[in-house]
Amino acid sequence: MDILYVVVLVINIISALGVIGLVLMQHGKGADMGAAFGSGASGSLFGATGSANFLSRSTAVLATVFFITALLLANFQAGQAKSAGSVMQTNVESTPVGAGTASIPTEGKTADPDGASKAKNVPR
Repeated sequence: MDILYVVVLVINIISALGVIGLVLMQHGKGADMGAAFGSGASGSLFGATGSANFLSRSTAVLATVFFITALLLANFQAGQAKSAGSVMQTNVESTPVGAGTASIPTEGKTADPDGASKAKNVPR
């Protein structure tokens, strides 16, 4: 099953790059729009465009291959076992701020020299 997954993944990537290349090589329908307003061009923006050429047909084939391989890859991923769970599901044991042994260095100063701190008045 692992080899089949890699083969389908490679086909998916190649078809995606092929679709990108073929779309960039094609002549757009709106490219003759400027010529349609006074130049008397036979093909206009909303007119008949004729039959599909080789580039448009091969783009359609590669797009179909891309969608089929994308669906196969999604099916392979759905069939695999789920991971252990989310990060949010694990409990993190933490200590309260005042319970730790590390303290902030005060460079020889005491935190409350005269007992003027109002921290003891905070209700618990």
